[in-house]
Amino acid sequence: MNKVTTLENAMKRVTDGMTIMLGGFANVGTPELLVEAVVAKGVKDLTVVCLDAGLPGKGAGKLINARAIKKYITSHVGLNPEFSRQKCSEQPETVLVPQGTLAERIRAGGAGIGGFLTPTGVGTLVEEGKQKLTLNGKDYLLELPLKGDVALVKAYRADKAGNLVFRKSARNFNPLIATACEYVIVEAEQIEDVGVIDPDQVMLSGVFVDAIIQG
Repeated sequence: MNKVTTLENAMKRVTDGMTIMLGGFANVGTPELLVEAVVAKGVKDLTVVCLDAGLPGKGAGKLINARAIKKYITSHVGLNPEFSRQKCSEQPETVLVPQGTLAERIRAGGAGIGGFLTPTGVGTLVEEGKQKLTLNGKDYLLELPLKGDVALVKAYRADKAGNLVFRKSARNFNPLIATACEYVIVEAEQIEDVGVIDPDQVMLSGVFVDAIIQG
């Protein structure tokens, strides 16, 4: 199956109120064309799951500037002053999650796991509203999985069937979010015919990918 398509066609399923997961950290591994397309479409009231809040006017920062986000689930927001300004006015609603916990919640969503126990956050604001269990004398928080409607993924190479290769640290959360969302759009720097990429180099199977656009 050839999953290569146009940007316009790939965006057809993106609508108001969706939960969107976005790859990248400090714009490394962020699919800029896909973010710009979401902004251009004018969708609103999004729940966005992303490791950080991007940079001013870049990456996730474009969604923040457009005030397209109702709720933001993230680990690190300090690189974007505009996000801090909006957060002070309590828009968008912000959920700060320790980075390892965020990664594992997304992985659990993709793997179909009902939740997991972690000591991270015990005794801090992180534990508020969560179930706490004591096992063998140690306290743990029950963290629940995260799933999304659409994943916006950046890849270094893709074949037309959607098998992906990521480059160095640009890999970050990209393969995780692809497993946890119903519809996955990939912005790829290079698009190859099926069979060109060595199977041993594939970092994410094409079974998770729905649409590919040329980055």
